[in-house]
Amino acid sequence: MTEKYWGPEEIVKKKKEYIIPCLYHFYEEPVQMVKGERQYLYDSTGKKYLDFYAGVSVINAGHCHPEITERICQQVKTLQHVCNIYLTQPMLELAEKLAEITPGRIKKSFFCNSGTEANEGAVLLAKIATGRSELLALQDGLYGRTYLTMSLTGLRFWRTDPNPAGGISFVPNAYCYRCPLNLSYPACDIACAEEVRQVIETSTSGEVAALIIEPIQGNAGIVTPPPEYFPRLKEILQEYGTLLIVDEVQSGFGRTGKWFAIENWDVEPDIMTMAKALGNGVPIGVFSSLPEIADHYTRPGASTLGGNPVSMTAGLATLDVIEKEGLVRNAATLGDYLREKLLELKDKHPLIGDVRGIGLMQGAELVKNGKEPAFEEVDRILEIMKNKGIIIGKNGRMRNVLAFQPPLVINKDNVDEMISNLDMALTEVE
Repeated sequence: MTEKYWGPEEIVKKKKEYIIPCLYHFYEEPVQMVKGERQYLYDSTGKKYLDFYAGVSVINAGHCHPEITERICQQVKTLQHVCNIYLTQPMLELAEKLAEITPGRIKKSFFCNSGTEANEGAVLLAKIATGRSELLALQDGLYGRTYLTMSLTGLRFWRTDPNPAGGISFVPNAYCYRCPLNLSYPACDIACAEEVRQVIETSTSGEVAALIIEPIQGNAGIVTPPPEYFPRLKEILQEYGTLLIVDEVQSGFGRTGKWFAIENWDVEPDIMTMAKALGNGVPIGVFSSLPEIADHYTRPGASTLGGNPVSMTAGLATLDVIEKEGLVRNAATLGDYLREKLLELKDKHPLIGDVRGIGLMQGAELVKNGKEPAFEEVDRILEIMKNKGIIIGKNGRMRNVLAFQPPLVINKDNVDEMISNLDMALTEVE
């Protein structure tokens, strides 16, 4: 089985020689992944891993789902590409399906290839629709790797260019565990949302095109706002004629126990961006909007590979599987169970300072000596868990948050297995 694989040492060697060094990898002793099946991964030695990260919130329907794979293969054999300037049916089928499941009156879509592209397109649409150029973004947000999306990113760790684009103002995020305004919820009366008004009044011309947000901030450390936050935010933005762009790249397609995370706050986006789990591993991106906003975008625009029949078929097959297998409901049920078990670990282990998230998008922030970020401990725990055959993630401003975003096909026994091993890993590190 192993003869055809280079192995991790050779992969790392060739990576250093041929890959631009910005691309890093997890683990001091990395492994070469060669196979995926449902909630499991296999390395080049044949070792099996329980995947609790889903390729960073991508494989919601499970690795190499046979129905999705078969439909992709059929499409590849029939029509692989003609560019979206020609008429094909799968793109319209997927657009129609998204209009059905997205919140509120979101209806019209433009397909592209990634979350970064989707966010670029959403910002462009907001500027066209409002005739304004200034933007707001949340502190600790992450929106992509291009110049503009990096400039909107509120995490210096991910902002490679030291000279970001102008016309962008940052507003406090609802990070209750480390409140940027040094207040406490609920006595704060959602001051972080009210601060948006102050930023518009003092740091902008008052004519702001849009605020871009993630409902749950993934790379920030699974930062999850309280119930009142988004309704208050939406009201303030409406006062100024500022659009709300909701980035569902990590949190969409059932992950939080609803089709889209923003539904947990019952707020209608003006523009929404999606990617990752829509293709279940096939590159895909889309920005969708209310018709009265979308209809402002009339000058010619196309994407050579956006909307291609293969990625559209992958998206349709993925949504069908999520519906047929009840994966949104499974994420809600098992998400509650996972959170309960993480909170039990928090009571047992002082290293866990906070547990937050919704559904199967949970984070545990590790701290020591009060609230000092325990990022070295996070790396050690990831290594221990990998050695035990379990893959989890990490994120956070200081990279001190354990991230749990498994495929939505997991079961209760998988949660128990992960929690049991995490308990042992925490004990070892402490």
